[in-house]
Amino acid sequence: MTVLGVEVLDVRPQEHAAAPHLLFRLRVTETSGAVVHAIALRAQLRIEPQRRPYDEAERAGLADLFGTADRYASTLKPFLWTHASTMLQGFRGSTEVDLPVACTYDFDVSGTKYLHALRDGEVPLALLFSGTVFTRGETGFAAEQLSWSLEASCLLPVATWRRLMDLYFPGAGWIRLDRDTIAALAQFRAARGLTSWEQTFAELLPSEVPAP
Repeated sequence: MTVLGVEVLDVRPQEHAAAPHLLFRLRVTETSGAVVHAIALRAQLRIEPQRRPYDEAERAGLADLFGTADRYASTLKPFLWTHASTMLQGFRGSTEVDLPVACTYDFDVSGTKYLHALRDGEVPLALLFSGTVFTRGETGFAAEQLSWSLEASCLLPVATWRRLMDLYFPGAGWIRLDRDTIAALAQFRAARGLTSWEQTFAELLPSEVPAP
C-alpha cells in the first residue's frame, strides 16, 4: 500500500490561458518504496478565514459574508472555495506537478467575494485530496483509493490572486444579472443617450456612495 504526502511549494498565475487559473506547485512524496505508475488526483480547496486578521476596510467588504466583526467568533468558519484535479505521471520517491485551479470574478461566488475584499496579506487555504493511485509491482498493476486523511495547507498571497485578475480582467470585474434587469438597464441607457455601462451605473448610483 502506498504512503503519500503532499506539500504546496508555490502558487502562481497561469498566463496566456483561455480562462484564469492559479497553478499550485505540489510536491508529492511516496515513502513506502512503491513504484507509482500514475495518480488521478482530485483536490477540494477550502478557505480558512479565521486564520488571519482583517482591517477596517476588509471588515466592511466582508460584511455580506460574515456580518459585523462582533459576530466573527461564530461566523468565521472554513468554507469551500473550489475543486481541482490533475494527473500525475509515474514516479518513485517524489515528484512535482502543477495543480491548475480555475478562478472566477463572479461575485455570486463566496470565494470571489472574500478574495476581492482583502487588501493584502495572505489567504489561509486547506487542500483536501482524494483520487486513485495506480501502482506497478511484481504481479502487475493495482489501483487503490487515496486516503481521506491526505491534505496540505498553504498561504495564498492576496497579491497573487489580484495579479491573476488583472491579467484576465484588467481594471474590471463582472456581475451576473437577471435578463429582465439587463433589459431594463438597456432601456434606461438608451432613453438617456448614455454611451457606456459605466455611465449608466453612475447615473443610477447615489452621489453620496463612498469610494472603495
